[in-house]
Amino acid sequence: MQRFRTLLTKLRDDRGSAGLEIVILAPALLGFLVLLAAAGRLSLAGNAVESAASAAAREASLARNAAEAQAAAEDMARVAMAQSDVNCTDLEVSIDTSGLATAIGTTGQVSARVTCTVELSDAALIGMPGTRDLSGTAISPVDAYRERR
Repeated sequence: MQRFRTLLTKLRDDRGSAGLEIVILAPALLGFLVLLAAAGRLSLAGNAVESAASAAAREASLARNAAEAQAAAEDMARVAMAQSDVNCTDLEVSIDTSGLATAIGTTGQVSARVTCTVELSDAALIGMPGTRDLSGTAISPVDAYRERR
């Protein structure tokens, strides 16, 4: 009977339970922090794509014709993505240059859409499989009194 009471006393003892709680909760907390960091890095990559779209639209709005606008926008988008340290496996820049054809004295618009395919291992976490398409759109005005060709 004495052995039984000693065993019950040891089973009800709380010593060591805090260490056990830490062992159980630490992986879950660490996993949550890793996912939070991955979401933050993807958000920063999305901001870089939005910034590249804005720079591409601005550069295209300064061009004299549609061919120059497309080339300038693609170059500027690549430069902006390189400056942001976002590695795109596929970078697509599409420009709507209909605003370059407006009559002198009227304000036109040029829009740019930049789509970047990033590998999650680069943008989020090392070793995370898969890719994600990030896209951004921006509009820039064309000077109403600038020469057009």
